Order: sequence, then structure tokens, then C-alpha cells
Amino acid sequence: MSIRRKSLLTGAGVAVLSLVATMVTTIAPAHAAANCDPYSSYKGIKGKTVTVFTSILEPELTTLKTAWKDFETCTGVKIKIEGSNQFEALLPVRVKGGNAPDIAIIPQPGLLAKMVATKKVIPASAGVIANVNKYWSKSWKDLGTVNGKFYAAPFGSNMKSLVWYSPKQFKKNGYTVPTTWADMTALADKMAGNGQIAFCGGLGSGGATGWPGTDWVEQMVLREYGSKVYADWVSHKVKFSDPKIQAAMAKVAAWMQNPKWVGDVKGIATTTFQDAGKGIPTGKCNMLQQASFYGNILAADGATIAADGDVFAFYLPGTNPAVTVPVVGGGEFMTGFRNAPEVAAVLTYFSSATFATSRVQLDHWVSANSGVPLSAYKDPIDRLSAQYLSNPKSTFAFDASDLMPAAVGAGKEWTEFTAWFGEGKSIADVTKAIDAAWPAS
Repeated sequence: MSIRRKSLLTGAGVAVLSLVATMVTTIAPAHAAANCDPYSSYKGIKGKTVTVFTSILEPELTTLKTAWKDFETCTGVKIKIEGSNQFEALLPVRVKGGNAPDIAIIPQPGLLAKMVATKKVIPASAGVIANVNKYWSKSWKDLGTVNGKFYAAPFGSNMKSLVWYSPKQFKKNGYTVPTTWADMTALADKMAGNGQIAFCGGLGSGGATGWPGTDWVEQMVLREYGSKVYADWVSHKVKFSDPKIQAAMAKVAAWMQNPKWVGDVKGIATTTFQDAGKGIPTGKCNMLQQASFYGNILAADGATIAADGDVFAFYLPGTNPAVTVPVVGGGEFMTGFRNAPEVAAVLTYFSSATFATSRVQLDHWVSANSGVPLSAYKDPIDRLSAQYLSNPKSTFAFDASDLMPAAVGAGKEWTEFTAWFGEGKSIADVTKAIDAAWPAS
């Protein structure tokens, strides 16, 4: 489940994330004279206005405006951005009604495909294609491609393939951060032998209870079988009841339903995802697989997020050497609806390392653009996330539950995975029920 979508559904999570966002938002300093050298190639757009429609809201909208201020100053173009929490419902209405924005920042590849089907979307320009070929992995470019044609460059991104832990507790107990799946399971056995809970977990999330379980299965499907099987699973060419998916779920069960490692398995179903990792700083539990945003929740409780602090994170190791650097995450994609030089210029700029570097220097934001130097990231978790998201060898997969039909990805999958943990329902019965919920068309 995507971080942005989840934040609209998870009650207490909204309050925590909003509070932290407010706390960390940078107040822009008095703007220095712009260095216009990076923008010298953008010609003939002075006095033009480009409209952008997005699901991004304040305070991030103000930060975006700060990030592109020099571009506006040096080129003379005006970028007018509008954010809405009803974006996914409103964009199709606006496009159908002939009131499409010049640019839309779309948070789901599925919505991009629907917009392309309207024949109103402009294929990516040569400048955008050049930037994406230079700075992003093929996995990212594929997500912006519909029916073999490339339309949308990546914008922001997020990282889900992380495990949260306490550097202080690891040092105290003589534990080493694992770099392979075998190392991680051996460490879990060592923790269990010391009478400790190795992995914490929580599926509770109000009306969205169960979504963390979908993340765990997504991690394992990608790690075991790679992007082709993952994509076929998302489209239901590979069903949940397929032996490969059932085997991936069995590996999740051996990991997160192992009483020796997690303690009370059924308790995971009733523990909220916000509370799941709160025992990490004190050693009550040791590791939690969760997305990059989770540090905000722990920081709100006073934990220091640092490589030598109360809490930090490491990359969830792969399980199959044939799948290189598997990463599950999410992101946004920007596409154009008006064929004009100024729109092409803004899209080219947005897909550049210049824009992404300007944006990441302001506050919490991650780009999979490999042209952004890791040193530009002030936040260590953002830097860690970017290290893997921008790796040209990464096998990136977009959050599967966001790509599946809502009846499954935001419905039956959640309830069945909750029953899998909370009631001990079998993998065979869980997968059969989810397959039965898949829409006929």
C-alpha cells in the first residue's frame, strides 16, 4: 500500500505523519541570487504559464515551489501548482471535460494507463526520454510506459524494503547488521536463543487493517521470483493460488509467523502498525520490516534516527541471487496533457538531476534519479533509501496492492491476510478467497 494512500486511511497515522511533516518542513531562507547556468538550455518560454495538478498537499507544495524558484527566475516561466486530496477522482473528470492540467503528477501507474486510454496524454519528449534513460533504471522507465510507448518520468519515490532496528541495542548485545537473508535468519535465531523477540509486527490500521501483511508478501514474491512473475501476479495472470505465490507466502510464514522469532503470532493481527516497532529503542523487540516513513513515527516518540542512534534501518536482504537488488516501493509519475514548448521544458526540468537535487536538499523527499549525489540528502534514511532506489542494478517493483483492483488490493487481501495471522487461516484457503474476489473484468 502506498505511503501517500495509506496516510489518508490510517487515523492516528495521519496525525503523527502530519505533525512530523510540520516539524521537519524547512522554512525557506531569504533567496540568494539565482545561478542561471543550469537553465541556459531552456529557451523561448519566458512569460508562459504551466499548470500542474497533483495529490501532493501542503506543506510539501510550498517546498516544491522553493525547489523550482531558480528555474522560474532564470527561464521566466511560471509554474502554477494545485494539490487535491481528491486528485484520483478529479483528474479523470477534468480530462474528460476538456479541462486537463498541463501536467499531472500521478501516484499510480494504473491511473496513468487510464489517462493514456483517453488519448489526451502527450508521449514523453526527447528531453524527458534522454533524462530517464540517463538517470533511472529500466524498472522505473517501464512503470511510465503504456502499450510500449513511454509517457511519464518518475517524480518522487519511496522505499519499502527496509528493516528498522536499534544500533544502540545491537551494539549492547554484540549483534551485527545482516547483509544476506541467511545472516538475518541466523541473527534471529541468536536473538531467540537470548530470550529476545527478533521481529515485531502489526497489521492494525483501522479500516485498512492488514496492509502491512501485503507488504511482506510483496517483498517475498519479488525477492524469490523477480519482476516478471511479480507483474503477472499484479495482473492476475499468476493467481494467488499459484504454487509460486503460495511458496512466497510460506516463506513469509516461516519469517513473520515463527513463534520463536515473533512471540505471539495472533497478536500481530491486533497490534497497530504504529505501535509495532515502538519497543525497538528499548530492546523489547529487535527488528521490524516497514517502509521508510516509519522513522517519523518513532522520532515523534523521541527516538533519535541515526546509524549510531536509538533507531535506524538496513536494507531487507534478497533471497534469490538471480534477482538483483530487489526493491519494493512507490512513487509518482509526471505526464503532460498539452503539447507546447513550455510544458515540454518543465517536464524536462522535472526529470533532471538539477531539479531532484534542489528538492532533496530542502527536506524529507527521495528521488530514484541516480544523478542526485547521495551527499545532497540531509536525512540519513532518505540517503539510505536513495542508495537502493537509484541503483541502476535494482529490480524495482511498485507496491502490488496499489496496482491490483481495489476489491483485492484494498479489500480482500487485507481481510484475508489478517485472518491468516489472527485466525491461523491456511495459505490455501486465504489464496482461494482472494482469487475469488478478483473482478471478472
